[in-house]
Amino acid sequence: MDATNTHVLRDVVVIAGSRGATEALRHLLAKLPADFSAAVLIVIHTLPSGPDYMASVLGRYSTLPVGYGEEGEPVLPGRVYLAPPDRHLEIVSPGIIHLDDGPKLHLARPAADRLFTTAAEVFRERVISLVLSGGDSDGAEGAVAVKNAGGLSFVQRPEEAPVPSMPIETMRKTILSPQLSAEEMADALIKAVGSVHS
Repeated sequence: MDATNTHVLRDVVVIAGSRGATEALRHLLAKLPADFSAAVLIVIHTLPSGPDYMASVLGRYSTLPVGYGEEGEPVLPGRVYLAPPDRHLEIVSPGIIHLDDGPKLHLARPAADRLFTTAAEVFRERVISLVLSGGDSDGAEGAVAVKNAGGLSFVQRPEEAPVPSMPIETMRKTILSPQLSAEEMADALIKAVGSVHS
């Protein structure tokens, strides 16, 4: 695992999950420090008509500000951006949020692959991806794009994930991304992001 490479700035974290991912996400955000020096962008599969309360729920656990990404908003360190219901969250150059209502991917909108792939295109090796519990394979192709751009890919331990398909498919396509328990996620991200300063 190349998380200690001191020659690479890693300051963009992209996270994806579906069924069973919320608990790990709450645990992770609760452990990230207020001075965490990376942007965190999150896609959680939700019903298109579902109430958009996820940001306020997660914000209760996080020392970082949590909100839904807005069209044209710059991606800034120390902030958490959630994909709004029924919109793809994408990154366009030079690091701006774009919300898209294009076709579903893997039956999902928002789709992790759209976030991961566009983040890799814009930020290259600066990206760290983390795939949490969920069904189907969303996030796997995006994690490949992150790794191919020189970034890092992590997954939730499949045996810990309530629905392990997303982590398993990501490991299969990336050739075994490192597995993290919910307890280990924050420390791994802090190390990966902070190593450039050590």
